[in-house]
Amino acid sequence: MAATFLVLSLSSGAIAATVTNAGSGAVVLVVVENGNRMEVSIDAGSSEQICPSGCFVTLPNGDRVGLEGGETVEIKDGAATIR
Repeated sequence: MAATFLVLSLSSGAIAATVTNAGSGAVVLVVVENGNRMEVSIDAGSSEQICPSGCFVTLPNGDRVGLEGGETVEIKDGAATIR
């Protein structure tokens, strides 16, 4: 059973969205995933993986976007480009 959990954890991490902060200062994202709200801080020039099972993200400029996992998101000046 532990091996199954490990495989599922590793595979779910592989499809997480990657968020890169291309701005000059740290940004804070509000992430709601599976009904749980958390704040994710990303330093300038850094990247984080979030939302392996889909989520809603509120960006620094107030926009709210839905992510399924697997997207590449670049944040600059509070706005996001999603690929």
